[in-house]
Amino acid sequence: MSQRNTAPRRPRLPAGWRRVALRLPILLFRAGLGPLVGRRLLLLHHTGRVSGLDRMVVLEVVSCDPHRETWTVASGFGPKADWYQNLRKQPKTLIQFGNRPHAVTAHFLTPDEGAEIMADYARRHPRTARRLCAFMGVPADGGDTSCREAGRAIPFVRLDADGHRRHERGDAHRSA
Repeated sequence: MSQRNTAPRRPRLPAGWRRVALRLPILLFRAGLGPLVGRRLLLLHHTGRVSGLDRMVVLEVVSCDPHRETWTVASGFGPKADWYQNLRKQPKTLIQFGNRPHAVTAHFLTPDEGAEIMADYARRHPRTARRLCAFMGVPADGGDTSCREAGRAIPFVRLDADGHRRHERGDAHRSA
């Protein structure tokens, strides 16, 4: 009896028309139409780790805390995704959420933190969570346990606004 390999299969990076389709939301943001995508997407600017050029990608917001100005995103293509590797090299960057720009710092979450985030996400968006897991080749039946395991395999990044409002209100002594 052979054991199943539970390591996630990383999806192939999009090419051709799929790459063009995935990049279309960038045009929405650049045209000032960011609010059309609601609170589910953000535009991430990142600096190419080799080229040093400004790059952009639109990512789904997995969770958001508007009061603390933090956004959590997942790397559906795993830790080899260019934006993920670029943030590893230069974690201070800019995002656009709606039509508002924010200076942010990327914090790379642990697998246990990813497990909690994925479990919460699956409760809020069960169908999308199952599709994400299937896309990544991570077994998840929609149950809490399988979603937590999937969350341990998916790289999550929390983007914290630099100098966000809690500092302006004078309660910077509170920690996350």
